[in-house]
Amino acid sequence: MSFDSGPLDRYLSAAFGDDPAMAMDLRLAFTGSARDLADLMRRARCDANWEAAALRLKGLAATFGIIPLIELAEEAMAGAPGDPAVLREINKTIDALA
Repeated sequence: MSFDSGPLDRYLSAAFGDDPAMAMDLRLAFTGSARDLADLMRRARCDANWEAAALRLKGLAATFGIIPLIELAEEAMAGAPGDPAVLREINKTIDALA
């Protein structure tokens, strides 16, 4: 799966213009929150917790228009809770944003 960070970059540019420090702070906040949600998914001990964390990740990704992360969260919700393959892809996508 290829990744295009364009939507996040455009959002940051629109929100903060030429203030790279603010844009970096928001990027770090986004990736930190996404990592926290991926960790919640990893630690989920029941289907409901897995689905709730995946849904929150989908919402966060939708806020910034990160389509690959939205699709992965949907894949997680449709698949088996705790699926290590989807978790790896989610973490890879988040890492590409950092």
